[in-house]
Amino acid sequence: MKKDLTSIADLSKTEILDLLKAAGELKAQIKRQGIIPLAYGRMGVLVFEKPSLRTRVTFERALQQLGAASIYLSPADIGLGTREIVPDVARNLSRWVDCIVARVFEHEKITELAQNASVPVINALSDREHPCQILADLLTIADIRGSLAGVTVAWTGDGNNVCHSLMLAAGILGFKLNVATPKGFEPAPEITEQSRKLAEKSGAEINLTYDPCAAVADADFVYTDVWASMGQENEAEQRRQIFRPYQLNRQLLSRAKPTARVLHCLPAHRGEEITDEVLDGPQSVVLDQAENRLHIQRAILARLLSDARA
Repeated sequence: MKKDLTSIADLSKTEILDLLKAAGELKAQIKRQGIIPLAYGRMGVLVFEKPSLRTRVTFERALQQLGAASIYLSPADIGLGTREIVPDVARNLSRWVDCIVARVFEHEKITELAQNASVPVINALSDREHPCQILADLLTIADIRGSLAGVTVAWTGDGNNVCHSLMLAAGILGFKLNVATPKGFEPAPEITEQSRKLAEKSGAEINLTYDPCAAVADADFVYTDVWASMGQENEAEQRRQIFRPYQLNRQLLSRAKPTARVLHCLPAHRGEEITDEVLDGPQSVVLDQAENRLHIQRAILARLLSDARA
């Protein structure tokens, strides 16, 4: 693996599959032993501009289970890019810790951290991508199906950061992905182009549409996310009106395969992008996704910290 994980596209198909395999192996080891000291004595720092439940708990828990320690830095602690420029933050942290896990608004801050840090930098969310989330989703799909081969995933809603990482993952791994968004809310053109270039090599099929019913038809997994992300609160009401036809409800889900599973990266705005009936229903695997954040991030940390030590 490269020094950093800033994008899902930093990984090859082989590296993604190796991480999924390692996640399962480490999960079994942790169940038997409690702690695996693969990163004993190491220190990870969590630099978070956005609040988080799943991301913070799973990264801190993963570090602890690998025998490492963690420090959490909130916006008030560090003022990334305001109190101190990003390169200076990266260079200072590199003298004290063994990896930087960053959850930021602008993806440029992830890039600057990686360029200036001598230790691994992990993108724990930016406005461009959410690679750790998608790796957890791939682990969820593989656990359910036994393989990622031949799977069809449908996305309905905003062409956001999670959607971007999902498109890139499809392009790398070669599965079919249908993305339905309203006009004006499509994935970023550069991500679409990058995904399709990757698909030319892998055989993936990536379809963009404005019709959620067409996207969901015969899908194995149906994925949605909030319509207004953090930082877009002033657009929330307008987006509710525009995105209403893209709500993942019982009627839309019925167009997928009868065995289809429901994905959502959480937190959910119940009654907006997804109904309670679907989110809490028998086809939902959202809690499996949430749990798998821990397992895949443990594998990512073990690999990056091991490579850094070598």
